[in-house]
Amino acid sequence: MNSINTSEINFSDSAVSHFTEMLKERGKGEGIIIGIKKAGCSGYEYTFDFADHVLDDYISFNKEGCTIFVDSTSFTFLKGSLIDYVDDGLNKGIKFINPNAKAVCGCGESFTL
Repeated sequence: MNSINTSEINFSDSAVSHFTEMLKERGKGEGIIIGIKKAGCSGYEYTFDFADHVLDDYISFNKEGCTIFVDSTSFTFLKGSLIDYVDDGLNKGIKFINPNAKAVCGCGESFTL
C-alpha cells in the first residue's frame, strides 16, 4: 500500500490475505463484515463477522477478490482508517489505525470517538 485514502477504508495486503484465508478455512461466505458497536471501557469496539450473502445495503470493498462489508454508520467512524493484520510472535491479529479515535483504552480493545 502506497498511501492512505482519507475518503475510504484502507486495507493492508496482510489484512486482505488474512480475511481471504479465514473465508477459505470456513469454506463458505460472501465476505467479511466490519463495524463498530457501543461497548468496552472506552465506549466503542470493533466488530467482525462473516457475511453469508451479499449485503446490498452495506458499503462494500472488493480487495483482491475478498469482499469486505461495512454499514454506513460504522463507515462514518472508520473512514480514513488503515486495517492491518500483524503477526509479531504471540501478538497477532487485526489492528486498526483509526484517525477518528480520540483515545484507546489500556487493553486496546475499545476506543473513544
